Amino acid sequence: MRALVIEDEPVVASFVEGCLREVSIAVDGARDGDEGYRLATNEPYDFIVLDLMLPIRDGFSVLRGLRANGIRTPVICLTARDAVDDRVTGLDCGADDYLVKPFSPSELLARIRALMRRASSVPLNPIRVGDLVVDLVTRYVTRAGKRIDLSAKEFALLEYMARNAGHVVTRSMILEKVWDMNQDPLTNVIDVQMTRLRKKIDYGFASPLIHTIRSVGFVLRTD
Repeated sequence: MRALVIEDEPVVASFVEGCLREVSIAVDGARDGDEGYRLATNEPYDFIVLDLMLPIRDGFSVLRGLRANGIRTPVICLTARDAVDDRVTGLDCGADDYLVKPFSPSELLARIRALMRRASSVPLNPIRVGDLVVDLVTRYVTRAGKRIDLSAKEFALLEYMARNAGHVVTRSMILEKVWDMNQDPLTNVIDVQMTRLRKKIDYGFASPLIHTIRSVGFVLRTD
């Protein structure tokens, strides 16, 4: 998944972005409302974490603008405010959830999982492709009953392909969803990670699950 964090406080922004990257979510960051609004309207995200007290353009204005422009990306609002009126205003502006600072990493991630369950038509847990099982909550991967240990980026890549099992994903799609926006698109990082993933997912098993579609991309599927 790919997320946008719109937060002006460096400590909070670093904390939230770190929590998301720990679970293999690609993260883009914005430090004011204008920058956040521009990214949210021009880039595809699976969800947005939005602070309400922002410079230049506050979170309420960002949220109203997104919804007025037909952008339905799920939004979790972060704020130090705990007044009921503020929560009601945020929800009325189009927020999907509300989290009051300070909060724990486990609460943030639990709310994101709940948000994704509501927003996605794909069953979140587990995803099965042939004899491959990908548990998105525990990050536990098995094939033919054998556990496979993956790095954070390998898991993120496999998760994206598993969510799109049977459908070809291009390199640009993978960069967009699995890597942060500052990744150089000319590097061979995808091919390197795909080679490592193949060694763990396919080598030593009866048939491959990861297939290269020449000049197009990759697909995770059974033969």
